[in-house]
Amino acid sequence: MISCIITACREADTLGKAILCMEDACRIANVEYEILVYAPDEETIKEAISYESKDIKIFQDEGKGKPAALNLAFKEAKGDILILSDGDVYVSTYSIRELLKMWNSSKFGAISGRPESISSIHTKLGYWSHLLTDMADITRRKRSFVCSGYLYALKRGIVKQIPEDCLVDDAYISYKVVEAGYELGYCPTAQVFVKYPDNFKDWMAQKKRSTGGYVQLGKDYKLHPIKEMRSIKQEIKGVKEVLGYAKNFREFVWTLSLIIARLWLWLNIFWERKVMRKEFSKTWTRVGSTK
Repeated sequence: MISCIITACREADTLGKAILCMEDACRIANVEYEILVYAPDEETIKEAISYESKDIKIFQDEGKGKPAALNLAFKEAKGDILILSDGDVYVSTYSIRELLKMWNSSKFGAISGRPESISSIHTKLGYWSHLLTDMADITRRKRSFVCSGYLYALKRGIVKQIPEDCLVDDAYISYKVVEAGYELGYCPTAQVFVKYPDNFKDWMAQKKRSTGGYVQLGKDYKLHPIKEMRSIKQEIKGVKEVLGYAKNFREFVWTLSLIIARLWLWLNIFWERKVMRKEFSKTWTRVGSTK
């Protein structure tokens, strides 16, 4: 049996599709399943309840954040394998089937799906999203890399509790999987479709949380099992590959602007964490343009 966990917050407009696509993927996989949906706000809960059935269970959490909701889900889930996803994305028809194929190997503790950008590649930020997701795909094929929080499978029992102030729960779980002696797998045929930020303010807010959260893993939780999982050094090493992604002059200019934006991002993280010593809890801001 598998337990699919969907966490959402103020995502009433996208949650229905997320639930239906997950249910469809479970049926295609021909496996016993349950879908657990967690959300704190009334509007999202109201939308979710309309999909409730014997296999789809809806829970209203206390609004303490995604890690707190996942902690509740870990206690409630009955499946041997947990499938984690979000309420503002949707999985492909064969995604669950493809993820489960890889569980024949006992060496895996978690297996990541493959995020696919549905943002337009003909805009600058949309192009950035395609470049970054494609580069992440190349990286995950080459070496151990954190699972994508948009879709991944997790062996039940490896992680029972996540710190509620954790900014990057997917990275925290990935590190714990490696710490427990398992490997991280990657299944590029298990696709999950994602809308990325369409303005620089939202892009910066999202990246500061996800990239800066890696600093938190070492500083607050003392997690260092995976060397060079994500760092500015790794990004500098990949510049040549990134520059080769562009197919025309306009895309080349957009690529250069992304490199500058990433450098600015790392400078911001260094300033806030090392110089200003800003609290991690103040890093989280809602990114509305991804909904």
